Amino acid sequence: MEHYATSADEHFDIIFVGGGAAACVTAGRLAQADPNLKILILETGPLTKDLPRHVQPARYFHNLMNPGETFTLHKAKPSLALAGREVVVPSARCLGGGSSVNFAMYTRAAASDYDDWEKVHENPGWGSKHLIPLLKKAETFQAIGDPEIHGNTGPIKASYGPDTNVASQFLEVARKYDEERKSTDDANGFFTCNAYGRWPRYIDAITGRRSDTPHNYIYKHTDSGLTELTIREQRRVVRVIFQNFRAVGVEHVTDAGRRDVQTSEPSVSYASRLIVISAGAFGSPAILERSGIGGADVLKRNKIEPIVDLPGVGEHYMDHNLIFSPYLASDDADTMDAIFRGNKASIEKFASRWARDGQGPMAQNGIDAGIKLRPNSKDLDEIGPEFKATWKNYFEHAPDKPVVWLGTFSAYSGNNPAAPWGKYFSATYFTGYPVSRGRVHISMGLNPYGKLDFEPGYLNHPADLGVLRWAYKKGRELARRMDIYRGEFVLGHPSFPKDSNATTKDFAQPVEISTPDIAYTAEDDQAIDEYHRKTG
Repeated sequence: MEHYATSADEHFDIIFVGGGAAACVTAGRLAQADPNLKILILETGPLTKDLPRHVQPARYFHNLMNPGETFTLHKAKPSLALAGREVVVPSARCLGGGSSVNFAMYTRAAASDYDDWEKVHENPGWGSKHLIPLLKKAETFQAIGDPEIHGNTGPIKASYGPDTNVASQFLEVARKYDEERKSTDDANGFFTCNAYGRWPRYIDAITGRRSDTPHNYIYKHTDSGLTELTIREQRRVVRVIFQNFRAVGVEHVTDAGRRDVQTSEPSVSYASRLIVISAGAFGSPAILERSGIGGADVLKRNKIEPIVDLPGVGEHYMDHNLIFSPYLASDDADTMDAIFRGNKASIEKFASRWARDGQGPMAQNGIDAGIKLRPNSKDLDEIGPEFKATWKNYFEHAPDKPVVWLGTFSAYSGNNPAAPWGKYFSATYFTGYPVSRGRVHISMGLNPYGKLDFEPGYLNHPADLGVLRWAYKKGRELARRMDIYRGEFVLGHPSFPKDSNATTKDFAQPVEISTPDIAYTAEDDQAIDEYHRKTG
């Protein structure tokens, strides 16, 4: 019998405010260690237990393009750096958070990131030597990897996809074209950078299921009834309740059906030991500020009684600038277009195959090869002077930190109705550590349904434009040398001047490995920057 709470005011040992990936792992492990520990997870969204649209990996693309109840869409303020756009950023709204709805792309942080936590930010016990054993414990790595840094008994599965010609041609071209950089069997080895390789996915190689956190850490406890782990889904947290500066409870309201602060009767759940705020980049700062923890100016504007003046709350928002540059592919290309853009009948054919043996396109995510890329001295000149201080201060002495990720995506990722039916692949890239920063704050006092004051900050710093410009050019040179290349989908690329050598073509044949790189003018660079402002 599943163990979900229904009463208004309840008492627990530990409450997790937000049921994303981190909360699921932590709560699940605590329940395993002490079945008598009374644990509550408050989750804004629904459960995704055994739902085909979530456990069948390839369904993620349709879910992202047509976001439903498992996403919250955050609309930002207009940004001059983004050509005046009001970008909309989706975030997960379901148990498991991003692990239940994202691309299922397996990417590990650099070891030096964890060492920075310990040394730069003065958190003893949070260095790579402490955390790598725990990361090993979480996974069963079904791909090729060093057992010293990869686990083989953990609940989360990671595997390679099939050997597609999109991935194999990308890697073959990279080996011949980019001789300075090497190839590797494991591009996620904590200490590995600047090496091309196949890319794993959070997909079980045997069952073909998405390997997310609730299915591997939570549902076994709620199904068995042998622990005191409780989930309350579709509950939106208003604030943490304090008594004498001690957090003692959480006030929450419904997030199902009509969301009206005037008609939603709050409930309170109490914790005797610990309250963990784990509601993500948008939810956590909002809950803290509504609880009286945040910058004094923000609290004053929202008429919140201050408990702690902590001006860093909601500041320093950072996100990857993700770009998909689309290319036309030959008829024999192994792409995902038939499942990502196909009709219901064709998709069900792939779903039936998946139901039989867990294999086929439904068990894939379309991301099969890539590189964590760092620039050489020539590349740094290409990126431009705005990036040099960041390179010197942050990257130069940390050779495991990538500036961008660059790889293949075996489909057209856009929603332009002018894109004809056919086969595509994309050169995909994103900034690993963008320089630009934004902010997320409350704007409607204690109203938990209120719109956030959201400024993403994307591309506010010119260094990020330089990095993306370099990555676009690098991806294009690799793409046009692949045998499956048949030109660019022009509407998905920069609008270069008509007489430019960089002009895109809607039909072309691949060039030889030895072909000189495209020579870009200053005007071409401006076109690339404008492209990223309008699409990044």
